[in-house]
Amino acid sequence: MTKYIYATLATSLLLSACGNSNTKKPHAPQSTSNDTTALKPVYITDTVRYDTDDPAIWINPADAGQSLIVGTDKDSDGGLFVYNLQGKLVKTISGLQRPNNVDIAYGIILNGKPADIAVTTERERNALRIYTLPDMKPVDNGGIAVFEGEAEKAPMGIALYTAPDKSIYAIVGRKSGPADGYLWQYKLEDDGKGEVKATLVRKFGQYSGKKEIESIAVDNENGYVYYSDETHGVHKYYADPAKGNAELALFATKGFVSDHEGISIYKTGARTGYILVSNQQKNTFMVYPREGSATNIHEHNLLAEIPVSTIESDGSEVTNVNLGSTFPKGIFVAMSNGRVFHLYDWCLLQQRIDAAVNKK
Repeated sequence: MTKYIYATLATSLLLSACGNSNTKKPHAPQSTSNDTTALKPVYITDTVRYDTDDPAIWINPADAGQSLIVGTDKDSDGGLFVYNLQGKLVKTISGLQRPNNVDIAYGIILNGKPADIAVTTERERNALRIYTLPDMKPVDNGGIAVFEGEAEKAPMGIALYTAPDKSIYAIVGRKSGPADGYLWQYKLEDDGKGEVKATLVRKFGQYSGKKEIESIAVDNENGYVYYSDETHGVHKYYADPAKGNAELALFATKGFVSDHEGISIYKTGARTGYILVSNQQKNTFMVYPREGSATNIHEHNLLAEIPVSTIESDGSEVTNVNLGSTFPKGIFVAMSNGRVFHLYDWCLLQQRIDAAVNKK
């Protein structure tokens, strides 16, 4: 999941205060944890047909309050479900063969014009599927093959990296793979006919072999990619292929009941903020400093653990953009059991993080 915050709508759009966030109530009670200390979502989305897995957030540049959430329905007859900020279904793309994760990038040039795109992995076809936003028009010539020539394919995780020169890359993970070179990175660009083509630019990334790697997130401004090595930890690398394939950090190795899952990045400034990682079987999110420690930018020590109503979350996404009075400092979206996604007011997560930090 990139967890890219629309560059033209960055921190300047945040409000200085969250307001009366504590009065908000979820619109539906289904599919929530029984933990009385857990944060409650403002909204729970309409259900998908089979199995939710991963969300992405598209920021509407004309009106942030009309932004959209794109989520995967993971099944052999699955699809993409598009929601408004109240969790109501507004569009469906059907007929995808086990779409796993999804991410969004802004401003790819197609037919000489910038377009925003949602990219999902189609696991059973070993392909990427690409759609323009907000119309969800396919621009992939029916699908782009990935991991060609490999015995182990089955693409699962994806994150989109936008480089300083505005080039856009897809970083793709899979169900299983080698101990090194588990992730493949592709440059996405116009094929000359207004469709997207993908060119392989590198293979990188360590893998423990313990389970699988699914969730991937990119910090565009800082230029890093993070991915969850389930039951092992979170790996950190440079997102720019020109900077090499050396691992920069392995963190989040303690405190997880079992699987490390969804990763999302909340930005409080140009370089600061939080990395949130799903502690899936515990129904919590572990929070780490985006900027590292005072002495080492690659040292990410635990700041807080936040219990949420979300059940066994696979994927998550977050933005700091002001989306209106309900989400004045942004929204946190998490997949939950029950075929739904939970929509949280970021203000409530920030309160929990502040309280945990103040206790230290």
